[in-house]
Amino acid sequence: MPAGFQVQVLADGVGPARHIVSRANGDIFVILSSPVQGHCLVALRDANRNGRAEQLERFGGNVCGTGLAIDGSFLYYASGTDLWRVALPSGGMNGANGLLVPTDPPQRLVKDLGSQSQHNARSLALDGKGFVYVNVGAPSNACQAQDRRPGSPGQDPCPLLTEFGGIWRFKTDQLEQTKATGLRYATGIRNAVALDWHPVSGLHLAQHGRDQLDTLYPQLYTSAQNAELPAEEFAQIQSGDDLGWPTCYFDPARKQKVLGPEYGGDGQKVGRCVAAKAPLIGFPAHYAPNDLLFYTGSAFPEKYQGGAMIAFHGSWNRGDQQEGYQVVFVPFDKQGQYRPVGSGPGWEVFADGFAGSQNIRSPGEAKYRPMGLAQAADGGLMVVDSVVGRLWRVTVAKP
Repeated sequence: MPAGFQVQVLADGVGPARHIVSRANGDIFVILSSPVQGHCLVALRDANRNGRAEQLERFGGNVCGTGLAIDGSFLYYASGTDLWRVALPSGGMNGANGLLVPTDPPQRLVKDLGSQSQHNARSLALDGKGFVYVNVGAPSNACQAQDRRPGSPGQDPCPLLTEFGGIWRFKTDQLEQTKATGLRYATGIRNAVALDWHPVSGLHLAQHGRDQLDTLYPQLYTSAQNAELPAEEFAQIQSGDDLGWPTCYFDPARKQKVLGPEYGGDGQKVGRCVAAKAPLIGFPAHYAPNDLLFYTGSAFPEKYQGGAMIAFHGSWNRGDQQEGYQVVFVPFDKQGQYRPVGSGPGWEVFADGFAGSQNIRSPGEAKYRPMGLAQAADGGLMVVDSVVGRLWRVTVAKP
């Protein structure tokens, strides 16, 4: 951690955690990737404010997934195929009933988001204006005719982009919506597990770049090049934007998008990728950004206020050059615009050491993998791990 911060373990053994949210009264909710004791949602409470959650309740049945959001009255959560909301108890920890978990039945807002074996994380972002934004990742690496087959050409145009590979927008108060009744907000996005809404500058995401350049096209890329290509893209998104997947990828060294080899690229050609939207930052390859949080509190020093925190989960496709497994900070100004500072990469590591070693050779060797981020009611930062479900709370150290 940077100097001036302290960290506590708020809870342990929550389960295979994905995303996390905090209620204004301090209650915490976590969604799991697979059920524990028959449930995929977890609620936690630190009633005596001692930094340890002494109350934990599981609920929600087997609707497991990634996406989780809260607006004060409702908890929103998504499986791979559907988006739900459930009314939160009105009493809270200080109310007459002190209920922690919802008692009302959940309502299905969106159905038939798509069933797929890869990239099925339906991350969520609320804009506070009655809309929810949902990641619908592409069930493919680069839309080859035969997925992940060496030398197989890319389908052009990619038929998957009709139903996948983008961000959809839905209403927060209308039931049984579908992708056809929602708005396809942006396209050309391989998989944006990290998604958040900035109160001034709107929707932002960090997406996973494509894999296997070296094994699919060994005549063009070495394993060392694959470990650095392509960048994980952090971008501001407006309605109608196209980030260029599967045709293009972002080369962090060239600082531009280039044609993928499935579409006639050789690591140098730009071609039609000149029209694809460029990211704000090209993060190192295969770091796997899995959550994004704009810090809107005032408890942290001014430097961090309004800026972004990104949790990197680590990826399998870096070979022996494993990296990531950290939370980074990205500065923004008061107008909600990215403003890199200093002469470095324009971002900095905020929390590190989750993996337990600097020399791990595969993600399975990592002790912890940062997965979800949330801003606590008191302005602290919460980080949850996906391996065993450890939940940390980061606060400013007391003098």
